[in-house]
Amino acid sequence: MSDDSHGWEFLTGFLLGTVVGAAVALLLAPQSGEETREVIRERGIELKGRATELSEQGRKRAEELAAEARHRAAEAQERSRVILEEQKAHLQDALDEGKQAAAKKRDELMARLEAEKAKRAPAA
Repeated sequence: MSDDSHGWEFLTGFLLGTVVGAAVALLLAPQSGEETREVIRERGIELKGRATELSEQGRKRAEELAAEARHRAAEAQERSRVILEEQKAHLQDALDEGKQAAAKKRDELMARLEAEKAKRAPAA
């Protein structure tokens, strides 16, 4: 029975503390509920304006970054084109040199063949 009375005493004290705390909060509140709602409303408007401003700044920054990326891509494409043209020129030069070397070697071999034929013809 003694445990039961302690439970009621605790519950009564808890409820009494809750009521007293709520009363003190109402008496010491810096402003009324209407004033609090007005402050919240004003803050909401301010935050909405700030969010709009930040989103506009973000959009402008994204546009700037996209333009910079396009510019860099165009520069890279131009550099690639120049390098490709240079490599084509080098390859064409190498092909031309190879053709000249092959023609020179063919001419040398043909001359040796003709010389061999000339040596054999009188002996026959």
